[in-house]
Amino acid sequence: MNIIEHKKELRKQMLVERAQLNASFKSKYDFWICSELENIILDNNYKKVHAYLPMGKEIDILPLIDTLLQKNITIICPKTLPKRKLENRILTSLKDIEQGVFGTTHPANPNEYKGEIDLIIVPGLAFDENNYRLGYGGGYYDNFLAQHPKSKKIGIFYPFQKVEKVPTENHDLALDQILVNFEI
Repeated sequence: MNIIEHKKELRKQMLVERAQLNASFKSKYDFWICSELENIILDNNYKKVHAYLPMGKEIDILPLIDTLLQKNITIICPKTLPKRKLENRILTSLKDIEQGVFGTTHPANPNEYKGEIDLIIVPGLAFDENNYRLGYGGGYYDNFLAQHPKSKKIGIFYPFQKVEKVPTENHDLALDQILVNFEI
């Protein structure tokens, strides 16, 4: 099996497992992730945070985003564009979002953000000990992360998403940190 096929199979497996996640566990785990991220953001005095708006069974970080907005931290969220590009928009309210492509949502506000970002919260389907992640396969985050070498990059995952080794290609980048808790 080549790398592309291996990635495809791993994505399929992880999506099935995530879809079967116990609701009670998911709720507790999502709360833990939000708490950990909030502590990291406040402890490091991060003022500009790039965060995804969750879709499907992704880790629900909406409570964190809401808290950060109340603390006047700038939240930047991606809008998926063609050709593996993200347009990063400033989120002013969780009530001001609209549907995008592939089941995504993004800020309805067209105010694009092009400045420095302190922290990028990265979703994914699998991760390994070397902080490599497997995304959905569009290459959007790979391109985006490469454009922000100074930003802290933290991947968030459920414990079952840990694999021995994520299959990687030349364009795949390791994250700075992975947040995962095997004890919940």
